[in-house]
Amino acid sequence: MSHLPSPPQKHKGEHKGHGLPRGSERGSSSRDKDRSVSVSGSVPMPAGGKGSRTNCSQATPQKVPNRLINEKSPYLQQHAYNPVDWYPWGQEAFDKARKENKPIFLSVGYSTCHWCHMMEEESFQNEEIGRLLNEDFVSVKVDREERPDVDKVYMTFVQATSSGGGWPMNVWLTPNLQPFVGGTYFPPEDGLTRVGFHTVLQRIREQWKQNKNTLLENSQRVTTALLARSEISMGDRQLPPSAATMNSRCFQQLDEGYDEEYGGFAEAPKFPTPVILSFLFSYWLSHRLTQDGSRAQQMALHTLKMMANGGIRDHVGQGFHRYSTDRQWHVPHFEKMLYDQAQLAVAYSQAFQISGDEFYSDVAKGILQYVTRNLSHRSGGFYSAEDADSPPERGMRPKEGAFYVWTVKEVQQLLPEPVPGATEPLTSGQLLMKHYGLTEAGNISSNQDPKGELHGQNVLTVRYSLELTAARFGLDVDAVRTLLNTGLEKLFQARKHRPKPHLDSKMLAAWNGLMVSGYAVTGAVLGLERLINYAINCAKFLKRHMFDVASGRLMRTCYAGSGGTVEHSNPPCWGFLEDYAFVVRGLLDLYEATQESAWLEWALRLQDTQDRLFWDSQGGGYFCSEAELGAGLPLRLKDDQDGAEPSANSVSAHNLLRLHGFTGHKDWMDKCVCLLTAFSERMRRVPVALPEMVRALSAHQQTLKQIVICGDPQAKGTKALLQCVHSIYIPNKVLILADGDPSSFLSRQLPFLSTLRRLEDRATAYIYGSQVCSLPVTEPCELRKLLHQ
Repeated sequence: MSHLPSPPQKHKGEHKGHGLPRGSERGSSSRDKDRSVSVSGSVPMPAGGKGSRTNCSQATPQKVPNRLINEKSPYLQQHAYNPVDWYPWGQEAFDKARKENKPIFLSVGYSTCHWCHMMEEESFQNEEIGRLLNEDFVSVKVDREERPDVDKVYMTFVQATSSGGGWPMNVWLTPNLQPFVGGTYFPPEDGLTRVGFHTVLQRIREQWKQNKNTLLENSQRVTTALLARSEISMGDRQLPPSAATMNSRCFQQLDEGYDEEYGGFAEAPKFPTPVILSFLFSYWLSHRLTQDGSRAQQMALHTLKMMANGGIRDHVGQGFHRYSTDRQWHVPHFEKMLYDQAQLAVAYSQAFQISGDEFYSDVAKGILQYVTRNLSHRSGGFYSAEDADSPPERGMRPKEGAFYVWTVKEVQQLLPEPVPGATEPLTSGQLLMKHYGLTEAGNISSNQDPKGELHGQNVLTVRYSLELTAARFGLDVDAVRTLLNTGLEKLFQARKHRPKPHLDSKMLAAWNGLMVSGYAVTGAVLGLERLINYAINCAKFLKRHMFDVASGRLMRTCYAGSGGTVEHSNPPCWGFLEDYAFVVRGLLDLYEATQESAWLEWALRLQDTQDRLFWDSQGGGYFCSEAELGAGLPLRLKDDQDGAEPSANSVSAHNLLRLHGFTGHKDWMDKCVCLLTAFSERMRRVPVALPEMVRALSAHQQTLKQIVICGDPQAKGTKALLQCVHSIYIPNKVLILADGDPSSFLSRQLPFLSTLRRLEDRATAYIYGSQVCSLPVTEPCELRKLLHQ
């Protein structure tokens, strides 16, 4: 194995290893500094890197499509006119490889990935490279968002046998699907220090012909080692570790990596990491009388405020970009992901619950405004992502960030109006440029823009408080706020005329489940029915379009069809563990926001299906994929890291606790204990890699609060008590409405609900915790006191 330089490795999953999670880096930015990785395998060759990227001679794309034209995935369709004889992942490709005794070239990516675009353009459109692939390999293209199991297995190989991983991920497999060489982005041709993709293919071809047996032996040895290394099991352990110990260690590790000035937990690139912020809020709640508790709250709130003021937030159109390329949250990688918006909406809503500062609630509402406007399908579902790249003008080559950046001249032309009352001559454009840090030369440094594509351009980032900007020009704060908002609206209207970034119109059950939570939680916290209605419509979409009633199974994907229709692949792509876990979480959040028990009933049914399809009855915890769906893959894995998205096992641990609280079913509590026990070693070794699971461990050992509101769902008093609960940050709870009907779903699950009485025929609240019941209360102020104890 040779260790060789490569481009920045951008990947949606976290870097595996000890220490702080690096954050998801889904899609590469051409403005990132290089990081060294290696190509894994037994064929000596370097991976390519951005520094050596050259223009290869390219033929005009063929007008005759390859078989990917029949696929629904936007990513696969982007490769449908390559001269490469691509196959989708499936038996046809595997049979061909075995029959012709050829290695499989597996290329994995997704439709809004910058470096995936680059490799498609530079290499997969190249006629000579296409000829090499067609003659000596069976080429398989996979959308990692359609098949996360395939991606996870081979990314595990790439990360274990090199110093990193990313997308596009390119792996060479035996006809039996065992990997023997892997890497990420390759330039098409050799550079001064790096070997190009053309040479890589030639060397692998020769090694396969001359040393195939050695390759097969090495592949088997590596696969066996990965199988042992990736095993997660209870073993001889009977109980999970101490929550207090894991909490303390996780907090200390985060504290050590915290950026005091700008917030966040790394130098650069820097990521939102909602799972970490969620952990810090929970840690604050259980340690709020201690110095560490106050510190945890400050770390989370400061990080959220710095992110919201930075360029990682789209100040013109709202929503958050994928990550910041610098420590200051200034210049982002401009891709926008649905899963980020969903989780950050919840994080900012929780920040508002904790602080009472409307700054955070305004950000949460802005996020959901963006999702509603840009990522929603009329059926109620939500699209996956918007690309970072777009043409600056129609007909031009796409550039990263072109849709989002501004020159001083543009802003001056759009906002020429004089500002009355200022202490010096001032236009609306000059006010906005001062507040958001725009300069004539541009505010993007050359080391973040090595190709000079963003020269003279600016990313809006808040440089001063409203008070400082107002004082600078002798203006009233409210007047400045109005002028800035009016200016941003004019920029937004002008931006509508620019070519838009590519939209990935694929809809994923998992990410839509996260979005149900995003709308339901934010709507409940802020008391906004319209937001809760979006959550309801998304849940209806999931049940109508992504749920098979006969089998009780979820589908992984569906796609936007013509005329607002929804289409599916044939055969359908069935759901993975994260689809069930995230949808169940969304449904539980939606029940608490609406008190409509139908959503709770469906959550229970989906959890039963999840247990049947994914539970490891021997070792505990859940596998990421069904045994049948992953047949042929060399590994069946359990996700062991909370990254850009929480681990599905971490979310499942919370779901099992909540379902036990809603139903009293002991089996779910037992499963939760087994799951936490199975992941004991992972938590002990690097608790900061599993902050969401550490939260679940704490919830289990502290026990959930059951908050029961007895009353008519439509009565004012009932709604006032429910809103009181929603306004307070209480992560470890279940909220139950007892309407007095002994035949209701929840009364059948929890018979004690039928014994509860309303005081003086008024809506009444009871709180159960640690086998103790509070005295009943009828006033929101009394309930608030009890909940703050």
